Amino acid sequence: MAKHQPASSSPVLKFASRRCGFRDLCRRLFRHCDGNVAVIFALCLIPLVFLAGMALDYAAAIQKLQRLNAAADSAALAAVSPALANQTATQAQTVATNLFNGQASAITGLTGIAPTVTISQNGLARTATVTFAANSANSFPNVLGQTSWPLSGSATANSTAAPNIDFYMMLDNSPSMAIAATTAGINKMIANTPQQGGGAGCAFACHQSSPNSGDTPGNPNGWDNYRLAQSLGVVTRIQNLATATQSLTSTASTLAAQTNSAFRMGVYTFTSGNTGSALNTVQSLTSNLTLAGTAASGVDVLEVCKGNYISCSTYDDSTNTDFAAALTGMNSTMSTPGTGATGSSPQAILFIVTDGVEDKKANSCAYTMINLSGFNRCIQPFDISKCTTIKARGIQIAILYTQYYPLGADSFYQQYVAPFQSSIGTNLQNCASSGLYFAVTTDSDITSALTTMFNSAVQSVESHLSN
Repeated sequence: MAKHQPASSSPVLKFASRRCGFRDLCRRLFRHCDGNVAVIFALCLIPLVFLAGMALDYAAAIQKLQRLNAAADSAALAAVSPALANQTATQAQTVATNLFNGQASAITGLTGIAPTVTISQNGLARTATVTFAANSANSFPNVLGQTSWPLSGSATANSTAAPNIDFYMMLDNSPSMAIAATTAGINKMIANTPQQGGGAGCAFACHQSSPNSGDTPGNPNGWDNYRLAQSLGVVTRIQNLATATQSLTSTASTLAAQTNSAFRMGVYTFTSGNTGSALNTVQSLTSNLTLAGTAASGVDVLEVCKGNYISCSTYDDSTNTDFAAALTGMNSTMSTPGTGATGSSPQAILFIVTDGVEDKKANSCAYTMINLSGFNRCIQPFDISKCTTIKARGIQIAILYTQYYPLGADSFYQQYVAPFQSSIGTNLQNCASSGLYFAVTTDSDITSALTTMFNSAVQSVESHLSN
C-alpha cells in the first residue's frame, strides 16, 4: 500500500520555490551589463545636443563678427581715402556710415546693428574710427537661456592728404636764356656767326625786332640771331623750358585727379625794370591747368628793338634782368598761403627756372660796374635778398638752375660773368627751400628735371589701417 505525504505540505513548498526565483531574478538583473551602453547614451544625449547647439551658434556668431570687422575696415579706409580726403569730416562720416550699414545689412541673423563713425582732422592729417555693436541671433536660444550673442569691434584708419596748392611758375626769359639748348646747337650758332663776338661767334639767339647792322653782322637778309637759329633748326634753352612747363601742367593735372587735390597755376616771366614792370604775367593764377599749359607753351625769349634798346626809343644798355624787382612783384602777386587742407587757403610754391645771372641798372654791384651812356649796369649772381621775405610768408621756393654755359672765347663773358660763374649755383641754392634746389647742365633733359622738382614739392597721399 502506497504511502502519501500530507496534503498540507505541498502549498508551502511551492511558495518557497517562487520566492527564491524572484530573488535570483533580481540579482541576475542587477549584475547584467548588456544594456548599460544604451542607458548611458540616453542619459548623455541631452547635454550633447545642448553643447552642439551652443557650438553652432558660437561659430555662426564668430563668422558674422569677422564680416562686421571687414565692413568696419572698409568704412574707416573709405573715410580717409583720396576721394574723400578733401571733403569735410561730416561728408566722410556719412559715406563711411552708409558703407558700413550697406555691408552689415547683407549679413543674415543680425539684430541691433549700431555703428559709430568718428572723424578727427588735424591739418592735412585725418583719422577715422568705426566702432560697432550688434547681436547674432541664436538658433538654439534655450541652450544658454539667451536668444543672441552680443558682438562688438572697431577699426581705425588714418591718412595724410596731398594739399591744395597754388603753383607760381616764374620763368627767366632774359636774352641769356636764348642760348642754344645743346652743345651741338651752341657750336652750330658759333660756326654761323663768325663776324660776331669779336670774331668768337655768338651762341645766343637774341631776339631783336629791328637789329642794327652792327648787332648781327654777317647774318643773311639782316636777320637777328633768333631768326638765324630758326633757319638752322637750332632749339634754344627757353624753348625747351616752355615745352617742359607745358608738360608739367599735364603732370599736375594727373596728380590732382589721383589725389583729389585742387591745383592752380600761374605763369610769369621777367621783363626789364626800365619798362615800368619787372614782372610779366603770361597767365594769372587759374585752376584750368590746360589753359596754363597753353600759355606756358608760348613763352619765349624777351624781344627787344636792337642792341642796348628795350624799345626803339628807350635806351637801357641791355639791363633786362632785374631779379630783385621781379621777385618783389611776384611777392605782391602771391596770396597768403594756408595749410592746403579743406577750409583753408592753398599752400603756395614759387617755381623759379633761371640761369642765375642778373643784369640790371643799379647804383651798386657786387662785381665790376659797367658805365655806358650814363647807365650803371650791374652783372652779378641772382639777388636773393627777397627770397627770405617770401619764405617767411610760408611760401616754398623751388629753383631749377639751368647752368650758365661758360663761353671761353667770349671776351664779355670772361670779363663780367666768369669771375662769379662758380658761385651761381650756391647762390640759388641759398634762395631755395630745403630740398627744392635742382640743377641741369647743357644737353640735360629740362622736362625731366622740372618734373622731378615738381614731384618733390608735392605731398602724396598715404592711407593705412592703424588696427
